[in-house]
Amino acid sequence: MIPSVRTLPTGTVTLLFTDIEGSTALLNDLGNEYAGVLAEHRRILRSEFGKRGGAEVDTQGDAFFYVFTRAADALEAANEGQSALAEGPLRVRIGIHTGEPLATDEGYVGIDVHRAARIAAAAHGGQVVLSQTTRDLVAGDVALHDLGEHRLKDLTQAERLYQAGDGRFPPLRTLDATNLPIAASPILGRAQEIAEVLALLGAGSRLVTITGPGGTGKTRLALQVAAELVGTVADGVFWVPLGGLSDPELVVPEIARMLPARDDLLGYLRGKELVLLLDNFEHLVAAAPELTPLLAASNGLRVLVTSRAPLRLSGEREYALEPLPPHDATTLFVERARGVGRSLAPNPTIESICRHLDGLPLAIELAAARTKLLSPDLLLQRLDRVLPLLTGGTRDVPERQRTLRATIGWSYDLLDEESKSLFARLSVFAGSFPIAAAEEVCEADLDSLASLVDLSLLKPIADDRLLMLETIREYAVEQLEASGEANELRRRHASAFRSLAGECYARRLHAEAECSERLEADHDDLRAALEWLAVHDADGELELASTLGWFWLSHSHLAEGTRRLTEALARSNAEGPTRARALAAAGGLAGWQGDAEQGRPWLGEGIALWRELGDVAELAYALDTLGWILFAAGDNLPSLAAFEESLELRRSSGDALGEMRSLVGVCQMLVAEGEVDRAEPLSRELLELARDRSDLRSEHFAYHFLGDCALIRGDCGEAEDRYKESLRAALPLGDLLETSFEVQGFAMSVAGKGDWARGVRLAASAEALWESIGAVVSVPFWAALLDRYIGGAREQLGAEADTVWAEGRAMPIDDAVTLALGAD
Repeated sequence: MIPSVRTLPTGTVTLLFTDIEGSTALLNDLGNEYAGVLAEHRRILRSEFGKRGGAEVDTQGDAFFYVFTRAADALEAANEGQSALAEGPLRVRIGIHTGEPLATDEGYVGIDVHRAARIAAAAHGGQVVLSQTTRDLVAGDVALHDLGEHRLKDLTQAERLYQAGDGRFPPLRTLDATNLPIAASPILGRAQEIAEVLALLGAGSRLVTITGPGGTGKTRLALQVAAELVGTVADGVFWVPLGGLSDPELVVPEIARMLPARDDLLGYLRGKELVLLLDNFEHLVAAAPELTPLLAASNGLRVLVTSRAPLRLSGEREYALEPLPPHDATTLFVERARGVGRSLAPNPTIESICRHLDGLPLAIELAAARTKLLSPDLLLQRLDRVLPLLTGGTRDVPERQRTLRATIGWSYDLLDEESKSLFARLSVFAGSFPIAAAEEVCEADLDSLASLVDLSLLKPIADDRLLMLETIREYAVEQLEASGEANELRRRHASAFRSLAGECYARRLHAEAECSERLEADHDDLRAALEWLAVHDADGELELASTLGWFWLSHSHLAEGTRRLTEALARSNAEGPTRARALAAAGGLAGWQGDAEQGRPWLGEGIALWRELGDVAELAYALDTLGWILFAAGDNLPSLAAFEESLELRRSSGDALGEMRSLVGVCQMLVAEGEVDRAEPLSRELLELARDRSDLRSEHFAYHFLGDCALIRGDCGEAEDRYKESLRAALPLGDLLETSFEVQGFAMSVAGKGDWARGVRLAASAEALWESIGAVVSVPFWAALLDRYIGGAREQLGAEADTVWAEGRAMPIDDAVTLALGAD
């Protein structure tokens, strides 16, 4: 008999949850005996928990929920219960947490209840796990083992956990192998929906789309489902937010980046068992067919999608998400109100508020945030007065969707004029954005940003970045358009990101890793700026695109970069430095894709313009680009001439860092020509210079050339060591092409040492990567080395060679890197 609310203890209490580990398997093993064993388990636990004053709150299946007024009693009861069950076939996990849950007629509600349940779920059979709050109350009374900080599957901040006793257990089942974001609070309600979506994914459905209008909580439900799957799939669970994208062609590259698989997505997926959560797909449905090859690449891939409409793909299972039922809606309101300092209990007024909001989670959270200022009675009065005025709009959208819009509008109307203006202005950002950018573009200040965060209109996602949810952003965009400031804000936005790109371009040689990381984080906004400039300022578009060319090349956005530069060159009549830089960048990108017919003329025109302008630094950089394109095509003598001219220009101008980059090209050509006796000492000199000046890229190249020289001489042990050093230096740069060359170099080294199968697999992985990103490399000396070592290894493998090669092509480049760096 579950006690009534009058007999449940209130205030600070200790919550204890139990669950039987592997109960389904035990049922199968024990058959009809399971019922008797389960009953005996219940009798023992009820006896032990009751002896120490525990009150039974709930029992479901093989699980118990008890509450104790003293933490020490709860811990003692748990330990005694485990001792009493030790000789039996059942293994029980127990989680304990102390907090202040709200007692209701149906038991307890609140975050503390969810936290205790999550702690129990993380434990293993026979284990007792405590939260920090419980540990603080019982420390010194019993032996406790610090298990460290863990993110529980409610997606909130890490919790330090402790184990009672010194038993040995596997690591706790908490979040790992995932990039799921940290949520502000645990999900409330939705237990049935979580179970149903998990059942769909577990019953053979490999593509499940959660549909529904904005505000129903599709994203939050999907994130929780994904969190439940962490630890059950071998290769992890990954969240891919798509709200910041506007071009369907970018969906697959974004998936590849978030995994991270770079542009070799199909290769990465082969043989993997993982879950992808593709969030906010509705505006990119043209890309839906691109998911079919991904699913075909791996039988172990499952895809969970949130969208306002189904994708209409074969094999898709749609899950239409409905609003919260009355009890869950009321619980959510009460808990969120407590989060802003208003202590409430469920009552008819709150139930009425939730009915007015149609049980939409986002609407409820926005309304609950206002209880910081308004009592529920006053809140209900305002809802009654305001909502009828804001339920208009088109008649072909669901009523709930209009209700959500009215709720956001009502919350917006409660802002002061300054906050209203900022709310609208922030919609100019296409993705997450740094606080500094909000200050620069929107004239924001920290207090006004904090007020929007408090109202759930803005979401912090990192130490210095914010995000406006897409549903809310749509409303904010309407306000921005109505304000008359839209064009000016988008001009400011474009100007800010032009400045960012320009600053990173200027620092690209001195701080490449830092600059490329920042540009990758802001890529959505850079794309948005380019798209606005394409309509309003073609010359500005060309300027921005020209300063991004190096980034697109180094991060292997080859096709996107070429397309954007081609279109910008066609639209703009700009001359001078902007056009010269754009032509050189477009030529480099096209050249690496094997389009010499277009790439070389662009580069030639860009170089000619830099000569006319007399800009030595830019001319030298463009000559370097030409040198590498010619090298990739196997034109050694013209390539060497380009590098030598670049080197002379930089020496004459005193550009020490640039001189090293040109020296890199000269070393490469000496290696390509087989002049090892000249290349090796020059490469050692380059290595010392690079170390002295902390130039990671030049250091990477120096190690690579030393590896080449060793390989040419036949010293495969030396080559292996040098390529590993080069690979370590290349990784922070995020340059996929250079990384692949190091993998191939390492592959040849180990093949030369007799590890033929590993060498062939690694070489095949790199070749498959080149094909996947559209890179075309035709370097005679490198091809000769590959034929010497990898071709030789294939001969040694004989009939197995094709099978091993196919295995390598299926190996993602990241796995190849791990294999290389982890080798003895």
